[in-house]
Amino acid sequence: QVHIVESGGGLVQPGGSLRLSCTASLPISLGYFEGYHLAWYRQLPGEQRNLVARITAGARLTYADFAKGRFIISRDNAKNEVVLQMNSLKPEDTADYFCNVERGSADFWGKGIQVTVSS
Repeated sequence: QVHIVESGGGLVQPGGSLRLSCTASLPISLGYFEGYHLAWYRQLPGEQRNLVARITAGARLTYADFAKGRFIISRDNAKNEVVLQMNSLKPEDTADYFCNVERGSADFWGKGIQVTVSS
């Protein structure tokens, strides 16, 4: 059974930082964590889920334009963890953030975590 757990969200003032963490527990039958592509998405109520940042199994990075220069995605395969470091946060970064662990047809999502940027 796959377990994906996100943590680190909450309320932060504009200009502040948050560190989102996602850990994944995968059964052996689904392969090893290091073979998966990892990503963070975000979603506002009533809107589609949009990519924030992605790091492939080979450590290739992709960032949404709004995330470039402010957010950093990283992975620690020894901990089965993907981290999104968010800096210089803006009110428009307020959303639910979701962790995605994917390898072809094996596509898993966390339940999401709320980030609120407000003074």
